[in-house]
Amino acid sequence: MLASSADWAWPVALSQIFRPRGVNLLMAEKADEFVNIISRRRIHTAIVDRDSEKSGGIATVRIIRLTYPLLPCIMLAGEVSQAVLSEALQLDVFSVIGKPVDMSILQKQLHRLFVKMYDSNIFG
Repeated sequence: MLASSADWAWPVALSQIFRPRGVNLLMAEKADEFVNIISRRRIHTAIVDRDSEKSGGIATVRIIRLTYPLLPCIMLAGEVSQAVLSEALQLDVFSVIGKPVDMSILQKQLHRLFVKMYDSNIFG
C-alpha cells in the first residue's frame, strides 16, 4: 500500500488499519517519490491526498496513470464536489473519500477494492 504523507496523524491512523493485517504501508511526499516506489516495489493500492501541496495531489494520480494505468487509487479530498468526482472518474479513481477521513469508511472502501481487484477479504 502506498499513501501520501501528511502533516497530521495520517500515518499513525493508517498503520492501525494495516499493521494488524500484515499489510506494508509506504509513504511518499512527492509525485516523483510515488513513481520511484511504484517502479521498485509491488504496490496494490495508492491512497492520494488530492489537496496535498507536498505530493502534488491530483497531479500525482495523473502521473501514476501515465505509467501504471491499472494501479487502483483511492483519493482523499477536502471538498467532494461534482467537479472533483468528475475529475476522479476521468482518472479511473476507485473511490473518493471526504476529509477528515472516517477510517471506517476508508476500511470499507479498501475492502471493496481488494475484493474486486484481488479477490481478497484482507480488509473485511
